Amino acid sequence: MSTLPSFRPNALRFLRRLARNNDRAWFEANRATYELEVLNPLRELVEEVDARLARVAPEIVGHPKRSVFRIHRDIRFSADKSPYKTHAAAWFYHRDADKHVGHSGGGAGFYFHLEPGASLVAGGIWMPPRESLARIRDALTRDHRTFARIVAARSLARRFNPLSEEAMLKRLPRGYADDHPAARWLRYQSFTVSRSLSDDEVTHPKLAAMVVKDFTTMLPLVRWINDALGYPPADRR
Repeated sequence: MSTLPSFRPNALRFLRRLARNNDRAWFEANRATYELEVLNPLRELVEEVDARLARVAPEIVGHPKRSVFRIHRDIRFSADKSPYKTHAAAWFYHRDADKHVGHSGGGAGFYFHLEPGASLVAGGIWMPPRESLARIRDALTRDHRTFARIVAARSLARRFNPLSEEAMLKRLPRGYADDHPAARWLRYQSFTVSRSLSDDEVTHPKLAAMVVKDFTTMLPLVRWINDALGYPPADRR
C-alpha cells in the first residue's frame, strides 16, 4: 500500500447521518459514500492489521471480507426495525476456529468497532456457547492463577477496562463449591476486555499501529482462552 489505511472524518459523518436517516432509500442513495468512506477503509485496515499480526500472533488472522460485519441488522426478533447498524466493525479470529464473523462457536480473538464517539477495541470471547464455556471453566479449575495474573497484568490494567462483568452469574455454576479456589472467575459468562478509541484516534494515520499495539497487549488473554478451547498459538503463518 502506498499509504497506511485510516478513516477520514467523512466516515464518522456518514455514520452520524445514517443514525438520523436509517432507511433503505437513504442508504441506497448514499451507498457510494458508505463504500468509499467506511467499507473500503475498514477492509484496508483489516488487511494491514492482518499483515502486522503475522509477526506477533500468526494464528490470529483478518480477512478483508470475512472479518467485516455486515452493515445490515438482523431485525427478525427485534422491536427496532431499523435496517442498518450505525457502526462498522471487524473481527480477527484464530485461523483454526469458526471463520464466520459473529458466530459464537469460534475461539477468542480481537474486535475493532468504529462509531462516532463510541469506537473501541476489544479482545477475548463474548458470551461463548455452553460447550465452549464449559471448557473455559474446566481450564480455570486447573489454572486459575495464570488467568488471574494475565487479567491483573499492569500493561493490561492501565490501558483497558477490567474484565467485562456482562451477564455475570450471582452464584457459582452448579457443581462448584462456594469455596472453590477459582470461584471469582467461574461466575463469568463472557471473557472480554476493551478500551475506548476517540474520534481523533480512529482518524489518525497511525491507526493500524495503535490497533496492533492494543491487540498485542490483549494477546495473553486471547491465547489463554484459545488454549482452553483447543486452539494453540503459532510460531508462523
